[in-house]
Amino acid sequence: MNLKQFSLLNFLCRLLAVTVLISTSVAAQESYIAVEAHSGKVILELSADTKRPVASLTKIATAMVVLDWSDLSDSSMAELAFVPLEASYLGGSNPMGMVPGDRISLRDAMYSMLLGSDNIAAYTLANHVGRSICVRNGLSRNPVDAFVGEMNNLAQAVGMTRTRFASPHGMDTARQRGLSTARDMARLGIYAMRHTGMQYYVKQKSRSIGSYRGNQRRGFKIANTHTLVGSLGINGIKSGSTVLAGPCLATSAVKPNIVEKMPNGSTRLTPRNLIVITLGSPNREARTQELIKQGWERYEAWSRQGRPVADSAREFLIVPKF
Repeated sequence: MNLKQFSLLNFLCRLLAVTVLISTSVAAQESYIAVEAHSGKVILELSADTKRPVASLTKIATAMVVLDWSDLSDSSMAELAFVPLEASYLGGSNPMGMVPGDRISLRDAMYSMLLGSDNIAAYTLANHVGRSICVRNGLSRNPVDAFVGEMNNLAQAVGMTRTRFASPHGMDTARQRGLSTARDMARLGIYAMRHTGMQYYVKQKSRSIGSYRGNQRRGFKIANTHTLVGSLGINGIKSGSTVLAGPCLATSAVKPNIVEKMPNGSTRLTPRNLIVITLGSPNREARTQELIKQGWERYEAWSRQGRPVADSAREFLIVPKF
C-alpha cells in the first residue's frame, strides 16, 4: 500500500468513525411519550421535547396533507399519479419496485407509503398533490417543495412548534434532514387519527394493491411494517427507521368507550385512545407494548381519582380541531 492509498484509507476510517459517533449520539438517548388523545392527558414521557430525526414517521404528515387536500379540493383518491423522474434518485424502501413513468392511484400510493413505508410512493404523492397546489394557487415552484411547505404549515397549525419537515419521505440526506420531537409527533398522531380515512389506511395488516407500467397492471400485496397492529387494541399508525433516527414507532391503541348513565337519564360516552410515540428505541415494539400497558394503568388510576390537575400546561397536550 503506497502513501496515497494509506492516506485515503485513513481518511475514510476517520470519516466512518465520525459518522458512527454522530449516529450513536443521536440515538443513544431514546425519547417517548404516551398521551390519551381525547382528554389530552400526558401519561408517560422521557425527553419528549428533544429534537431529533423521526425517519418515516414523517409520512404521517405526508398522508394528512394528501387527505386534507383531497377533502378541500374534492379530488378523488382514485386519481392516477405518474412516478416522476426525480424518484429514481431516492434510496430506501420501494416494495412495489416502481420506476419513473409508472402510474399508481393516490389510494394505492397511500397504502404502499403507510403500510410498506414506500419512499417512491411518498415522493409520487407529494409531486402530484404539490403540482395541484401550485396550479390552484398560481405558484411557480417545485411541486415537492410546495408540498413540503404544506407539511410544515400543517405542523404549525397543530402546534408542532419544534418541528421542521424537509421531505415527504423522512430519509436523512446531507441536504434534507427534518427534525421533530416525541411531543410534537404525538400532536400529529392525535390529529391524524381523528380522520376516518387515515384510520382505515393504517389499521390494515396487509393490502393488495397495484400500479401500472404501460398498459400492464402489476399487482402487489403490501404488509404493514407496524407489526403490532391488531394486538393490544392497536389500530395503527406508522413505523420508521434510519441510521440517524434509530428505530421509531408511532402507535394508536384504543379501548371500548366508557358508558355512564347520568342523573338526568342521558348516557355519556367517554372514548379512550392512547397515542404512543417512541423515537430511537433499540426495541421499539417492546418499548411500545410496555408504554401501552403502563399508560392504560396510569390513565385509569387518574380517572378513578377524579382526574386531578396540578399543572394543566404541562399535564395536557391539546390539539386544535379544524
